[in-house]
Amino acid sequence: MTEASLAPSPEPAAPAVVPPPGTALYRHRLTTRLWHWVNVVTIFIMIGSGLTILNAHPHLYWGDFGANPDHPWFNPPRAPSYLTIPAGYNLALARRWHLTFALVFAFGLLFFMVSSLLNKHFQKDLRIRLKEMAPAHLWFDAKEHAALRFHDPKNPNARNIFQKLAYVTAIFVLIPAMIVSGLALSPTMAAAWPWVLDIVGGRASARSVHFLAASGLVVFIIVHVALVILAGAFGEVKSMITGWWTVPDDHGAKTQEHGA
Repeated sequence: MTEASLAPSPEPAAPAVVPPPGTALYRHRLTTRLWHWVNVVTIFIMIGSGLTILNAHPHLYWGDFGANPDHPWFNPPRAPSYLTIPAGYNLALARRWHLTFALVFAFGLLFFMVSSLLNKHFQKDLRIRLKEMAPAHLWFDAKEHAALRFHDPKNPNARNIFQKLAYVTAIFVLIPAMIVSGLALSPTMAAAWPWVLDIVGGRASARSVHFLAASGLVVFIIVHVALVILAGAFGEVKSMITGWWTVPDDHGAKTQEHGA
């Protein structure tokens, strides 16, 4: 999250007429939907193949080097075969799957970032404003989430602050950390760009950073899927396919002004 993204700015314009429940609103642009569904396949394969690679040496270290005689900071449990790709242990094949889809992952992020700047998705939908980080605002949104009400009835198409924080963390922190640490783990890329090793603190640290960022992304996905189900899986998935989202009937939903 950048300082600029926290700078005070005018509130996004609320619709002149509050859309009642049942109204169809255009919510997800084509580029966002394409990136989302490509990532569904890409991340599934990368996590499965990554677990196979981790099983080959399930120990994590900090610094330049790490091997059996060294003391690991963490020993992840071995992943069962039903979670790995391929299901049987085949390190060479897992690496081919992982590296192939790493290219899709990295260039997909580049495509999404450029398109989101051009169509102003970042500026309009994900920009975090100072007033949204105020304790009273955060507490209000937390209570609304606990009551399973996720939309502002005055502007239901707007993302709430917890959605913004989650998306900004995934897009600007976790995924770039996975890409940079993945480059540092490649002998070819590390030889061509030795500065990537300096960024993550060495080859052993790169493996640890890669694991932590991937774990954070898995947590994000689990929470994301849980909230999609709680918010209404059919409508949320339909909107990510067609772009059009139907305003739900959040019974008892309050505005920030009423709840604060």
